[in-house]
Amino acid sequence: MNAQTQVALEDISEENAPAIYVTGGLSQFFDAVKAEVTGEVPDLATQKGRDRIASLAAKVSKSKKAVEKPGRDYLSRLKEMPKVVEAELREFVTAMDALRDETRRPLTEWEEAEKARKAQHQAGIEHLRSTNTEGASAETIASMIADLEEVFIGDDWQEFEAEAHRTKAASLEVLRAALAKQQKYETEQAELEDLRRQRAEQEQKDRDAKIAQEAADKARLDAEAEAKAEREASANRELELQLKAERAERERLEEQERTAMAALEAEARIENAERDAVLAVELERQRQAAEKKRQDDEAAAREADQAHKAKINRAAMEAFMAGGMTEECAKKAVVLIAKREIPNVQINY
Repeated sequence: MNAQTQVALEDISEENAPAIYVTGGLSQFFDAVKAEVTGEVPDLATQKGRDRIASLAAKVSKSKKAVEKPGRDYLSRLKEMPKVVEAELREFVTAMDALRDETRRPLTEWEEAEKARKAQHQAGIEHLRSTNTEGASAETIASMIADLEEVFIGDDWQEFEAEAHRTKAASLEVLRAALAKQQKYETEQAELEDLRRQRAEQEQKDRDAKIAQEAADKARLDAEAEAKAEREASANRELELQLKAERAERERLEEQERTAMAALEAEARIENAERDAVLAVELERQRQAAEKKRQDDEAAAREADQAHKAKINRAAMEAFMAGGMTEECAKKAVVLIAKREIPNVQINY
Protein backbone atom coordinates (compact mmCIF):
# COMPACT_ATOMS: atom_id res chain seq x y z
CA MET A 1 0.00 0.00 0.00
CA ASN A 2 1.62 3.22 -1.17
CA ALA A 3 1.01 6.85 -0.23
CA GLN A 4 -1.59 7.23 -2.93
CA THR A 5 -3.76 4.40 -1.59
CA GLN A 6 -7.04 5.77 -0.24
CA VAL A 7 -8.58 4.02 2.77
CA ALA A 8 -12.02 4.69 4.14
CA LEU A 9 -12.40 5.28 7.89
CA GLU A 10 -14.34 2.08 8.34
CA ASP A 11 -11.59 0.12 6.45
CA ILE A 12 -8.78 0.93 8.88
CA SER A 13 -7.49 -2.35 10.23
CA GLU A 14 -4.52 -3.95 11.90
CA GLU A 15 -3.17 -5.01 8.49
CA ASN A 16 -3.14 -1.58 6.87
CA ALA A 17 -2.25 0.32 10.04
CA PRO A 18 1.49 0.45 9.26
CA ALA A 19 0.74 2.27 6.02
CA ILE A 20 -1.74 4.64 7.65
CA TYR A 21 -0.12 5.68 10.90
CA VAL A 22 2.94 7.28 9.41
CA THR A 23 4.02 10.89 8.95
CA GLY A 24 1.27 12.58 7.00
CA GLY A 25 -0.67 9.37 6.82
CA LEU A 26 -3.73 10.69 8.68
CA SER A 27 -4.09 13.84 6.61
CA GLN A 28 -6.23 11.99 4.10
CA PHE A 29 -8.85 11.36 6.82
CA PHE A 30 -8.71 14.93 8.05
CA ASP A 31 -9.04 16.28 4.52
CA ALA A 32 -11.93 13.93 3.81
CA VAL A 33 -13.82 14.91 7.00
CA LYS A 34 -13.08 18.60 6.51
CA ALA A 35 -14.28 18.45 2.94
CA GLU A 36 -17.48 16.81 4.10
CA VAL A 37 -18.31 19.21 6.96
CA THR A 38 -17.27 22.37 5.14
CA GLY A 39 -18.88 21.38 1.89
CA GLU A 40 -22.23 22.74 3.02
CA VAL A 41 -23.42 25.86 4.92
CA PRO A 42 -26.54 25.05 6.98
CA ASP A 43 -29.10 27.81 7.61
CA LEU A 44 -28.84 28.99 11.25
CA ALA A 45 -32.25 30.62 10.96
CA THR A 46 -33.91 27.18 10.83
CA GLN A 47 -33.97 24.39 13.39
CA LYS A 48 -33.03 21.90 10.70
CA GLY A 49 -29.94 23.94 9.83
CA ARG A 50 -28.92 24.25 13.49
CA ASP A 51 -29.43 20.49 13.94
CA ARG A 52 -27.34 19.85 10.84
CA ILE A 53 -24.41 21.86 12.22
CA ALA A 54 -24.60 19.92 15.49
CA SER A 55 -24.70 16.66 13.45
CA LEU A 56 -21.63 17.66 11.42
CA ALA A 57 -19.72 18.52 14.59
CA ALA A 58 -20.70 15.16 16.05
CA LYS A 59 -19.54 13.46 12.85
CA VAL A 60 -16.14 15.12 13.27
CA SER A 61 -15.90 13.71 16.79
CA LYS A 62 -17.02 10.28 15.56
CA SER A 63 -14.46 10.34 12.71
CA LYS A 64 -11.78 11.37 15.15
CA LYS A 65 -12.53 8.34 17.28
CA ALA A 66 -12.61 6.09 14.21
CA VAL A 67 -9.00 7.05 13.42
CA GLU A 68 -7.74 7.53 16.97
CA LYS A 69 -8.82 4.15 18.42
CA PRO A 70 -7.13 1.93 15.77
CA GLY A 71 -4.11 4.20 16.04
CA ARG A 72 -3.98 3.79 19.77
CA ASP A 73 -4.26 0.05 19.33
CA TYR A 74 -1.51 0.06 16.68
CA LEU A 75 0.64 2.26 18.94
CA SER A 76 0.37 -0.24 21.77
CA ARG A 77 1.65 -2.93 19.44
CA LEU A 78 4.45 -0.85 18.06
CA LYS A 79 6.43 0.04 21.11
CA GLU A 80 9.32 0.88 18.89
CA MET A 81 7.38 3.72 17.17
CA PRO A 82 5.71 5.56 20.06
CA LYS A 83 7.13 8.97 19.34
CA VAL A 84 6.23 8.99 15.67
CA VAL A 85 2.75 7.69 16.24
CA GLU A 86 2.13 9.93 19.27
CA ALA A 87 3.24 13.04 17.43
CA GLU A 88 1.11 12.15 14.44
CA LEU A 89 -1.87 11.40 16.63
CA ARG A 90 -1.42 14.56 18.66
CA GLU A 91 -1.28 16.66 15.53
CA PHE A 92 -4.25 14.82 14.12
CA VAL A 93 -6.32 15.17 17.32
CA THR A 94 -5.47 18.85 17.63
CA ALA A 95 -6.41 19.46 14.02
CA MET A 96 -9.62 17.50 14.41
CA ASP A 97 -10.55 19.38 17.59
CA ALA A 98 -9.88 22.66 15.88
CA LEU A 99 -11.89 21.52 12.89
CA ARG A 100 -14.72 20.46 15.15
CA ASP A 101 -14.66 23.78 16.99
CA GLU A 102 -14.42 25.72 13.76
CA THR A 103 -17.24 23.64 12.30
CA ARG A 104 -19.42 24.32 15.35
CA ARG A 105 -18.35 27.96 15.76
CA PRO A 106 -21.32 29.45 13.85
CA LEU A 107 -23.71 27.45 16.04
CA THR A 108 -21.79 28.36 19.20
CA GLU A 109 -21.84 32.03 18.28
CA TRP A 110 -25.53 31.81 17.46
CA GLU A 111 -26.23 30.09 20.81
CA GLU A 112 -24.29 32.76 22.70
CA ALA A 113 -26.06 35.53 20.82
CA GLU A 114 -29.39 33.81 21.44
CA LYS A 115 -28.58 33.48 25.13
CA ALA A 116 -27.67 37.19 25.33
CA ARG A 117 -30.83 38.16 23.44
CA LYS A 118 -33.06 36.14 25.78
CA ALA A 119 -31.22 37.47 28.83
CA GLN A 120 -31.82 41.02 27.61
CA HIS A 121 -35.54 40.34 27.15
CA GLN A 122 -35.72 38.61 30.54
CA ALA A 123 -34.08 41.67 32.11
CA GLY A 124 -36.71 43.82 30.43
CA ILE A 125 -39.46 41.54 31.80
CA GLU A 126 -37.95 41.80 35.29
CA HIS A 127 -37.89 45.58 34.93
CA LEU A 128 -41.57 45.57 34.00
CA ARG A 129 -42.21 43.35 37.01
CA SER A 130 -40.64 45.88 39.43
CA THR A 131 -43.53 47.01 41.67
CA ASN A 132 -41.82 47.57 45.03
CA THR A 133 -43.58 50.61 46.58
CA GLU A 134 -42.58 50.09 50.21
CA GLY A 135 -42.16 53.49 51.85
CA ALA A 136 -43.03 55.35 48.60
CA SER A 137 -45.33 58.37 48.55
CA ALA A 138 -48.40 58.64 46.32
CA GLU A 139 -46.48 61.07 44.11
CA THR A 140 -43.64 58.58 43.68
CA ILE A 141 -46.04 55.72 42.87
CA ALA A 142 -47.85 57.91 40.33
CA SER A 143 -44.47 58.65 38.73
CA MET A 144 -43.71 54.90 38.58
CA ILE A 145 -47.08 54.32 36.86
CA ALA A 146 -46.38 57.09 34.35
CA ASP A 147 -42.93 55.70 33.58
CA LEU A 148 -44.31 52.17 33.13
CA GLU A 149 -47.14 53.41 30.88
CA GLU A 150 -44.56 55.05 28.62
CA VAL A 151 -42.75 51.73 28.05
CA PHE A 152 -43.56 50.68 24.44
CA ILE A 153 -43.92 46.99 23.78
CA GLY A 154 -43.78 46.01 20.11
CA ASP A 155 -42.22 43.59 17.65
CA ASP A 156 -38.76 44.26 19.04
CA TRP A 157 -39.73 42.12 22.04
CA GLN A 158 -39.96 39.17 19.59
CA GLU A 159 -41.34 36.00 21.25
CA PHE A 160 -41.41 37.82 24.65
CA GLU A 161 -43.93 40.40 23.42
CA ALA A 162 -46.99 38.62 24.87
CA GLU A 163 -45.29 38.01 28.21
CA ALA A 164 -44.15 41.66 28.29
CA HIS A 165 -47.75 42.84 27.70
CA ARG A 166 -49.02 40.57 30.49
CA THR A 167 -46.30 41.62 32.90
CA LYS A 168 -46.81 45.32 32.17
CA ALA A 169 -50.57 45.01 32.68
CA ALA A 170 -50.14 43.08 35.93
CA SER A 171 -47.57 45.58 37.24
CA LEU A 172 -49.81 48.52 36.34
CA GLU A 173 -52.67 46.85 38.20
CA VAL A 174 -50.49 46.35 41.29
CA LEU A 175 -49.12 49.92 41.15
CA ARG A 176 -52.57 51.45 40.67
CA ALA A 177 -53.89 49.50 43.65
CA ALA A 178 -50.88 50.65 45.68
CA LEU A 179 -51.49 54.24 44.53
CA ALA A 180 -55.13 54.13 45.63
CA LYS A 181 -54.12 52.66 48.99
CA GLN A 182 -51.34 55.23 49.50
CA GLN A 183 -53.62 58.13 48.47
CA LYS A 184 -56.20 56.96 50.99
CA TYR A 185 -53.52 56.65 53.66
CA GLU A 186 -52.08 60.11 52.92
CA THR A 187 -55.59 61.63 52.95
CA GLU A 188 -56.27 60.03 56.33
CA GLN A 189 -52.91 61.24 57.63
CA ALA A 190 -53.66 64.78 56.40
CA GLU A 191 -57.04 64.68 58.13
CA LEU A 192 -55.42 63.40 61.33
CA GLU A 193 -52.81 66.14 61.11
CA ASP A 194 -55.55 68.73 60.64
CA LEU A 195 -57.39 67.35 63.66
CA ARG A 196 -54.19 67.44 65.71
CA ARG A 197 -53.58 71.02 64.62
CA GLN A 198 -57.14 72.05 65.48
CA ARG A 199 -56.88 70.30 68.85
CA ALA A 200 -53.55 72.02 69.55
CA GLU A 201 -55.04 75.39 68.61
CA GLN A 202 -58.05 74.77 70.88
CA GLU A 203 -55.80 73.66 73.72
CA GLN A 204 -53.76 76.84 73.26
CA LYS A 205 -56.92 78.92 73.31
CA ASP A 206 -58.03 77.13 76.47
CA ARG A 207 -54.66 77.78 78.08
CA ASP A 208 -54.77 81.43 77.05
CA ALA A 209 -58.32 81.74 78.42
CA LYS A 210 -57.26 80.06 81.67
CA ILE A 211 -54.26 82.35 82.00
CA ALA A 212 -56.46 85.38 81.32
CA GLN A 213 -59.03 84.16 83.87
CA GLU A 214 -56.33 83.49 86.44
CA ALA A 215 -54.88 86.95 85.81
CA ALA A 216 -58.35 88.50 86.20
CA ASP A 217 -58.97 86.51 89.38
CA LYS A 218 -55.58 87.53 90.76
CA ALA A 219 -56.22 91.16 89.89
CA ARG A 220 -59.61 90.94 91.60
CA LEU A 221 -58.17 89.23 94.67
CA ASP A 222 -55.32 91.73 94.79
CA ALA A 223 -57.81 94.59 94.55
CA GLU A 224 -59.96 93.03 97.25
CA ALA A 225 -56.91 92.45 99.44
CA GLU A 226 -55.74 96.01 98.85
CA ALA A 227 -59.19 97.36 99.67
CA LYS A 228 -59.36 95.19 102.80
CA ALA A 229 -55.89 96.30 103.81
CA GLU A 230 -56.91 99.90 103.32
CA ARG A 231 -60.01 99.37 105.43
CA GLU A 232 -57.99 97.73 108.14
CA ALA A 233 -55.38 100.49 107.97
CA SER A 234 -58.16 103.06 108.25
CA ALA A 235 -59.62 101.12 111.20
CA ASN A 236 -56.16 101.01 112.79
CA ARG A 237 -55.79 104.75 112.33
CA GLU A 238 -59.20 105.34 113.84
CA LEU A 239 -58.31 103.00 116.72
CA GLU A 240 -55.07 104.85 117.29
CA LEU A 241 -56.92 108.19 117.27
CA GLN A 242 -59.47 106.77 119.71
CA LEU A 243 -56.72 105.46 121.98
CA LYS A 244 -54.98 108.79 121.78
CA ALA A 245 -58.20 110.62 122.65
CA GLU A 246 -58.79 108.21 125.55
CA ARG A 247 -55.28 108.80 126.80
CA ALA A 248 -55.77 112.56 126.53
CA GLU A 249 -59.08 112.29 128.37
CA ARG A 250 -57.51 110.13 131.03
CA GLU A 251 -54.65 112.56 131.44
CA ARG A 252 -57.15 115.45 131.61
CA LEU A 253 -59.11 113.69 134.34
CA GLU A 254 -55.92 112.87 136.15
CA GLU A 255 -54.91 116.46 135.86
CA GLN A 256 -58.30 117.53 137.19
CA GLU A 257 -57.88 115.06 140.02
CA ARG A 258 -54.46 116.34 140.74
CA THR A 259 -55.71 119.91 140.56
CA ALA A 260 -58.58 119.13 142.95
CA MET A 261 -56.23 117.32 145.28
CA ALA A 262 -53.86 120.22 145.12
CA ALA A 263 -56.70 122.59 145.95
CA LEU A 264 -57.72 120.42 148.89
CA GLU A 265 -54.17 120.23 150.07
CA ALA A 266 -53.82 124.00 149.65
CA GLU A 267 -56.96 124.51 151.65
CA ALA A 268 -55.64 122.09 154.25
CA ARG A 269 -52.36 123.85 154.38
CA ILE A 270 -54.07 127.21 154.79
CA GLU A 271 -56.29 125.70 157.45
CA ASN A 272 -53.44 123.91 159.20
CA ALA A 273 -51.19 126.92 159.48
CA GLU A 274 -48.79 129.11 157.74
CA ARG A 275 -45.99 126.97 159.01
CA ASP A 276 -47.15 124.15 156.92
CA ALA A 277 -47.23 126.34 153.80
CA VAL A 278 -43.58 125.92 153.07
CA LEU A 279 -43.80 122.19 153.74
CA ALA A 280 -46.88 121.91 151.56
CA VAL A 281 -45.21 123.78 148.75
CA GLU A 282 -42.21 121.47 149.00
CA LEU A 283 -44.37 118.39 149.15
CA GLU A 284 -46.34 119.60 146.17
CA ARG A 285 -43.13 120.26 144.28
CA GLN A 286 -41.85 116.79 145.15
CA ARG A 287 -45.17 115.24 144.21
CA GLN A 288 -45.25 117.04 140.92
CA ALA A 289 -41.66 116.05 140.22
CA ALA A 290 -42.44 112.43 141.06
CA GLU A 291 -45.57 112.54 138.94
CA LYS A 292 -43.65 114.04 136.06
CA LYS A 293 -40.96 111.39 136.50
CA ARG A 294 -43.64 108.70 136.50
CA GLN A 295 -45.21 110.11 133.37
CA ASP A 296 -41.84 110.49 131.72
CA ASP A 297 -40.93 106.90 132.69
CA GLU A 298 -44.26 105.62 131.37
CA ALA A 299 -43.84 107.59 128.14
CA ALA A 300 -40.28 106.33 127.74
CA ALA A 301 -41.41 102.78 128.47
CA ARG A 302 -44.23 103.08 125.95
CA GLU A 303 -41.90 104.49 123.33
CA ALA A 304 -39.31 101.79 124.03
CA ASP A 305 -42.01 99.10 123.90
CA GLN A 306 -43.40 100.51 120.65
CA ALA A 307 -39.90 100.74 119.17
CA HIS A 308 -39.16 97.14 120.27
CA LYS A 309 -42.41 95.84 118.80
CA ALA A 310 -41.92 97.87 115.63
CA LYS A 311 -38.42 96.41 115.23
CA ILE A 312 -39.68 92.83 115.71
CA ASN A 313 -42.68 93.48 113.42
CA ARG A 314 -40.38 94.96 110.78
CA ALA A 315 -38.05 91.90 110.98
CA ALA A 316 -41.04 89.57 110.60
CA MET A 317 -42.34 91.57 107.63
CA GLU A 318 -38.91 91.52 105.95
CA ALA A 319 -38.77 87.74 106.47
CA PHE A 320 -42.16 87.35 104.76
CA MET A 321 -40.97 89.57 101.91
CA ALA A 322 -37.79 87.50 101.58
CA GLY A 323 -40.05 84.44 101.29
CA GLY A 324 -41.81 85.96 98.23
CA MET A 325 -44.60 88.12 99.75
CA THR A 326 -45.25 91.61 98.56
CA GLU A 327 -44.68 94.39 101.07
CA GLU A 328 -48.42 94.93 101.42
CA CYS A 329 -49.13 91.23 102.04
CA ALA A 330 -46.22 90.95 104.48
CA LYS A 331 -47.44 94.00 106.42
CA LYS A 332 -50.96 92.55 106.51
CA ALA A 333 -49.71 89.18 107.79
CA VAL A 334 -47.74 90.84 110.63
CA VAL A 335 -50.77 92.90 111.65
CA LEU A 336 -53.02 89.81 111.72
CA ILE A 337 -50.49 87.86 113.82
CA ALA A 338 -49.94 90.80 116.18
CA LYS A 339 -53.70 91.01 116.71
CA ARG A 340 -53.72 87.26 117.42
CA GLU A 341 -56.19 86.67 114.57
CA ILE A 342 -54.13 83.77 113.21
CA PRO A 343 -54.69 80.59 115.31
CA ASN A 344 -51.61 79.00 116.89
CA VAL A 345 -49.32 81.75 115.55
CA GLN A 346 -47.91 84.62 117.65
CA ILE A 347 -45.01 87.05 117.75
CA ASN A 348 -42.80 86.94 120.85
CA TYR A 349 -41.80 90.49 121.80
